[in-house]
Amino acid sequence: MKFALKEILDFSPTAIYTNTMNLKTVLSKETISLHLKGTTKEAIINELLDILVAADKILDRTAALNAVMDRERKMSTGMKHGIAIPHGKSGTIRDLVACIGISDAPVDFDSLDGQPCRIFIMTLSPIEKTGPHLQFLAEISLLFKSSDKRAEILAATSPEAVLHVLAE
Repeated sequence: MKFALKEILDFSPTAIYTNTMNLKTVLSKETISLHLKGTTKEAIINELLDILVAADKILDRTAALNAVMDRERKMSTGMKHGIAIPHGKSGTIRDLVACIGISDAPVDFDSLDGQPCRIFIMTLSPIEKTGPHLQFLAEISLLFKSSDKRAEILAATSPEAVLHVLAE
């Protein structure tokens, strides 16, 4: 079962899943960085992978990078409203992992709306497990609908504050 991110953006997670995912079960303060330094798509993706490696969420960084970049070559994961969702699937990942990075400066990510991004949400999942991956993307898509939540995330001064915004 394959879905394009555009399809993910247009549905409600509750329409497909009876239990909406609590983002706090996937994210932690160790998987959130408030000041990404990268100025290119590749640099941001590498910083996000470094977050996951440092949090012991992925063991094979090369395989994870290949998965994300393979997906990125098919279609940019820069969405709209300053959000990008680089993601991929790899046989080296056992369970869905994710991280969030905020950039102080906008970064060109070849977004659907042509605007640069400041909020980056990376997720990696096993090849054989589609459900959690789609559910996570659906839950994150709610950020597209709330300019208030996006503003709160950009204004957050700690990883805990980002988690609080996502849990509201």
